Amino acid sequence: MLETVIDQATFENLKAMMGADYIGELIDAYLEETPLTLALLKKALAGGNAEVFRRAAHSIKSSSASFGAIHFSAQARELEMLGKEEKLAGAGEKVESLMLDYPRVASALGVLKDGI
Repeated sequence: MLETVIDQATFENLKAMMGADYIGELIDAYLEETPLTLALLKKALAGGNAEVFRRAAHSIKSSSASFGAIHFSAQARELEMLGKEEKLAGAGEKVESLMLDYPRVASALGVLKDGI
């Protein structure tokens, strides 16, 4: 499961750059911030605020890519583009899909953190 959720090479590269001690703190910050950003994304969608939606999706995309959550990051990138183009009408299902995938990412990062 881990291999399909988190790209090991990307994660190991981040760990090497940041150090094994610090990577755990980064994972904790990601696990704390991402649910808040997902909630902001959903709220922006409900309110039709394309700019807030775009920024939230961008934040999720970038931080997820750093950890190697490639598929999750790609989903967020697609949402970011919808926000940029102000095309939120069809974004609901994509946001729900992203929210459903987050627990898998969080779980995989938790396993990696435990292995440090």
